[in-house]
Amino acid sequence: MRKTLPVQLARKKIFTIDEAEEAFNVDRESLRVTLSRLEHQGWLERLENGKYMVIPLTARKGEYTLNEFTIGSELVKPYAISYWSALNHHGLTEQIPGTVFLQTTSRKKRRELQVLGVRYRIVRVAEHKFFGLEKAWIDDTHVNVTDKEKTIIDCLDHPEHCGGVVEAAKALRNGSPDTGRLSEYAKRIRNSGVVRRLGYLSSLLGIQVDLPTIATRSYLYLDPTMPKTGEPNAKWKLIVNAELGELE
Repeated sequence: MRKTLPVQLARKKIFTIDEAEEAFNVDRESLRVTLSRLEHQGWLERLENGKYMVIPLTARKGEYTLNEFTIGSELVKPYAISYWSALNHHGLTEQIPGTVFLQTTSRKKRRELQVLGVRYRIVRVAEHKFFGLEKAWIDDTHVNVTDKEKTIIDCLDHPEHCGGVVEAAKALRNGSPDTGRLSEYAKRIRNSGVVRRLGYLSSLLGIQVDLPTIATRSYLYLDPTMPKTGEPNAKWKLIVNAELGELE
């Protein structure tokens, strides 16, 4: 039965319905019937509407899957494995996130997906925040992952996507990041909250990072995921509402 799957699709790990339409050269309605039949026969697994994973001849449907980063790379374009998932990829957290975080500039409607039992969270950011990507080789496929420094900056931008500021602080302490790149990224992301959090944590950990002076009278919370109580830090205009003593 596998011979009904064109060779250009059989060689792929994942393909879209548009790629299938070109390969089969049939109308869209007939194509959907064909793909449904192939899925029923165990040659394909539908990941989401219009996207299919090819089941190898040596594997069985329901038992075979791909690495979650490889699947994630096909769920939205452009993309980067980011936040808590990138922390884990770089070995910067002891925690194993239960969700794969994908950063994108796309307006994909669904932000939460579950594919083959894995949860995916798609986080849309402005164009100027989408940078600092590197390639990782996974499942014989290159996938985009935010580099170590961008991962830390992203986690300070959105602590809710990494388990809180403590996880970002641990990465800053243990990851030996390039401080010049950290400084560049902190300015480039255009969020004074990132500069303030990075400045405070760097001072706490004895890391030298070149950051601009905070010219505001307003305060924000060091960790927006934690209770809204804490001591003010005048230099960085932060309410320190996270317990970081063990990191000093």
